[in-house]
Amino acid sequence: MNKFGTIAAKCWPRFFCYRAGLSDVVVRMLCSLPNEQIAEELAKLMELKAQLGTNDGKPQFLLKTPKGTRDYNPKQMAIREKVFNIITDSFKRHGAETIDTPVFELKETLTGKYGEDSKLIYDLKDQGGELLSLRYDLTVPFARYLAMNKITNIKRYHIAKVYRRDNPAMTRGRYREFYQCDFDIAGQYDPMIPDAECLKIVHEILSELKLGEFQIKVNDRRVLDGMFEVCGVPADKFRTICSAVDKMDKMPWEEVKNEMVAEKGLAPETADKIGEYVQLHGGSELIDRLVQDAKLSQNKVAMEGLNDMKQLFEYLTLFGVAEKVLFDLSLARGLDYYTGVIYEAVLTPSQADIQTQQNEHSEPVNVGSVAAGGRYDGLVGMFDPKNRKVPCVGVSIGIERIFSIMEQRLEASDQKIRTTETQVLVATAQKKLLEERMKLVAELWKSGIKAEISYKQNPKLLNQLQYCEETGIPLVAIIGEQELKDGVIKLRVVATREEINVERVNLVEEIMKRTCQS
Repeated sequence: MNKFGTIAAKCWPRFFCYRAGLSDVVVRMLCSLPNEQIAEELAKLMELKAQLGTNDGKPQFLLKTPKGTRDYNPKQMAIREKVFNIITDSFKRHGAETIDTPVFELKETLTGKYGEDSKLIYDLKDQGGELLSLRYDLTVPFARYLAMNKITNIKRYHIAKVYRRDNPAMTRGRYREFYQCDFDIAGQYDPMIPDAECLKIVHEILSELKLGEFQIKVNDRRVLDGMFEVCGVPADKFRTICSAVDKMDKMPWEEVKNEMVAEKGLAPETADKIGEYVQLHGGSELIDRLVQDAKLSQNKVAMEGLNDMKQLFEYLTLFGVAEKVLFDLSLARGLDYYTGVIYEAVLTPSQADIQTQQNEHSEPVNVGSVAAGGRYDGLVGMFDPKNRKVPCVGVSIGIERIFSIMEQRLEASDQKIRTTETQVLVATAQKKLLEERMKLVAELWKSGIKAEISYKQNPKLLNQLQYCEETGIPLVAIIGEQELKDGVIKLRVVATREEINVERVNLVEEIMKRTCQS
């Protein structure tokens, strides 16, 4: 950095603090903080200033959404609704029923279920003698629901918002408030059949969304635990080392190893042994190879996981999705409640995408995993007074990350998106026909047709037609004095400007036929 850049780096925080109208004392205090903390503290002070108001008694509001949240405009919501419909249709196609749970839970319900991620839970102030927290995911509330209602078999889906006190990365679809779309199968069944169906659902949804090439990574917590044991990891460090391994998709092995040794106290030679395994990935041939491994073959827990993994790949082949699935020993999934198979779906950019980004010198759309899940056989038992276990397996679709990709692609393509589903606009070319328009639109609504009228008494026909073109309304039902006498409606196709006279009694049928509605 040159001299000018160094001076600018030191002075910009002070400049913005003065622009915000803060006193010298506050500016000096803020500027003593590291640069990355200044923006956050400044935002807090501005919010406080807005709450206190100005000297003239008129309050000032800081017009922004809270950190890690966002608004969605009608065009963005249309994209989201399309994605939700695809996901919901898949869940229903596989026989799932839906439930809902409160947005907050008792704090003790969520405590101790997420490992190192527990620090990201939003705690609420004491309300009426209860310590509450915003739900971190939909899985733990589902387990609590099963235990509380003594349910032992259910196939359910749940689409709702969850909250994490995370450091947001908005461009990568990482928020503090976001939706999860969960599908879970609870019940005692033969091994790997429900697990295979969850992976089939992931494949089905990602294929239908047409996001591009993707890969589903799978592993098993029992394989990981057995591997840690044969490598010499102390049992009390299994989960913390698991959390480090889970970072291998974001960090090179050497950095992960350094975290294990320097931060988590693992012996360097033990970390090296782990490194020999966690850098392996492949298909069913890798499972066969590990079954013959001199160390792992002697570990009962690891062999249980490998045998189930072999069975899983056989079922995935029958479902026709095995070619998209990769057995990856570095996949660990940091959450504590997983007990068996774990999986994560990631997008794999094509060579064409990479070349385009290089040519345009643009940032790659890197959003991490777009779906993840696994088996959690012990979670329900944590809530049951008699520790009765209900085996469960499930998957969560990362709607926000998927939406980030679709939004960027649609912006790049300039594709027009309809924000309403209106099928027909009831219009007129003559004055004093508001009552007739209102009668006709009421008839259409009663018949289930999505219709609109202009809110002006005597609108110009040209303005009404332009509104249809701008909003994508495909049909216009035009009323005139002559049409009223003849008992017909002039139906105009906006795209082709074709006009036909339709008997009023046949109008609903004609609209449905032309808009592919039945």
